[in-house]
Amino acid sequence: MLSRILIANRGEIALRIIRACRELGIEAVAVYSEADKDAPYLRFADEAICIGPPECAQSYLNIPRIISAAEVADVEAIHPGYGFLAENTHFAQICRDCGIGFVGPSVEAMKLLGDKVAARKLAAKASVPVVPGSDGAIEDESEALKLANKMGYPVIIKAAAGGGGRGMRVVHNDISFRSSFGAARAEAEIAFGNSSVYIEKFIVEPRHVEVQVMADSEGNALHFYERDCSIQRRHQKMIEESPCSVLDKHTREELCESALRIIKEADYTSAATVEFLVDADKNYYFIEANTRIQVEHPVTEMVTGHDLIKWQLKIASGHTLDISQRNIKLSGAAIECRINAEDPDNNFAPCPGTITRYVAPGGPGVRVDTHVHQGWTVSPAYDSMIAKLIVHQRTRTEAITTMRRALQEFVIEPIKTTIPACLDILSHNLFVKNKIDTGFIERNF
Repeated sequence: MLSRILIANRGEIALRIIRACRELGIEAVAVYSEADKDAPYLRFADEAICIGPPECAQSYLNIPRIISAAEVADVEAIHPGYGFLAENTHFAQICRDCGIGFVGPSVEAMKLLGDKVAARKLAAKASVPVVPGSDGAIEDESEALKLANKMGYPVIIKAAAGGGGRGMRVVHNDISFRSSFGAARAEAEIAFGNSSVYIEKFIVEPRHVEVQVMADSEGNALHFYERDCSIQRRHQKMIEESPCSVLDKHTREELCESALRIIKEADYTSAATVEFLVDADKNYYFIEANTRIQVEHPVTEMVTGHDLIKWQLKIASGHTLDISQRNIKLSGAAIECRINAEDPDNNFAPCPGTITRYVAPGGPGVRVDTHVHQGWTVSPAYDSMIAKLIVHQRTRTEAITTMRRALQEFVIEPIKTTIPACLDILSHNLFVKNKIDTGFIERNF
């Protein structure tokens, strides 16, 4: 087992990794910016090192400072968490060059799956259905327009090098295509340093379903079933659940096996999420793969009973997956609500500030993953997510009831949060009836 690692992240995911390290007997070194110097989770780490001012570029995205901290702390490996440098191939390569382990996939696998165009080609090679679209990145607007007309509207323009809704535009005619093509390229360049875009047929009212996989260095790969992440606002997930209760057993098995074929084709190691769109007829199409642990991994942990962060650390230590697929079983239903410091009544504008009242929910089947507390100041320098509320019950209906109760108990004041928005969604008749897709929020709210 690894004896000492550095966690190149902050907030709830840093705390989550520290806890996994403690239980595995691994020493954890935390890094922090000046804005996070009073974060309570730092005292749980074996060592904490300041890496710069609040600005991400000068701290959590500053590769030289993180590598220096790793060398000073004499760690064996770095866990990137999610966000920040988690999918940065340059960072992973520097770790390799410096002789520091990277808790994640190889640089080669990260490059292969991190580029959406290359990942589509890999999926096709693995005989996994992909959404009809361009064979690669398209630079010429006239060529792109011809392809859009050939496929038929609506189509979606996507950044080849990123996700999270940035560099993404849905278009319904030639006029909107012309205005959106350049805008998507410009946004992709700003967000990812790469203006390349590609085009796909836009699947109307699909579900966004992703499969959690884990692979070791010996070529073994297992899936931990799927999550339904259809409740999104501007391509940003708000509520996730597992399992996707509209999938029949046959479709679920096919979907999960398809995800494993892609991972094996990429010679992948560590945790990954393979994402699909599923249409009303339960046809599924590969869209991308995320080469890291996901924000929503707790719902998978709740329904399978497996600690995914521990599995990452074990695999990074050279351990193999010593369980079989038949030993990974689904139990009950889990739902996660992302609690963001945003004002739903003001177009979800960020709402930083000091929390003067904090009351966490509890009771059977309730889990809260967070680093905040009463007196904590939410900084405008970072992502607005401040907590994840997860519930686990025997059925989806019971999970919804428990989640509503837990949201009503959750008090975070005086800043505005997405708690009321999550309550509205979970109380909506169509959500309760499981009549959801990726356009649910836009149509109903």
